[in-house]
Amino acid sequence: MDISNAVSQLSALAQESRLAVFRLLVRAGHEGLPAGEIAAALGTVQNTLSAQLAVLAQAGLVRSERRGRSIVYFASYETVSQLIIYLMEDCCQGRTEIREPVLTAASKSACCGS
Repeated sequence: MDISNAVSQLSALAQESRLAVFRLLVRAGHEGLPAGEIAAALGTVQNTLSAQLAVLAQAGLVRSERRGRSIVYFASYETVSQLIIYLMEDCCQGRTEIREPVLTAASKSACCGS
């Protein structure tokens, strides 16, 4: 990962409603959620949600898949893992007891086993 990708991803998450969408998708796991369910869960109108999802997708934080008439969205655990690793790889003045648990969890995509 390079700094421009990290900035793009952090910028995409640095807005309250986009962060809420992303966190909802993380909780949904590998099943993902259809756009309509995301909008209903967050009380967001479809066109606003579409714009938020587009920003997250452009940053590589979410992906989508068409299932029949619905588009289902998923959090990109691999991208988030890479971002966490990038942020933590040089941390803590070499103190591995702080850094290593975070890096290990991120590299394994521990939240959902992807």
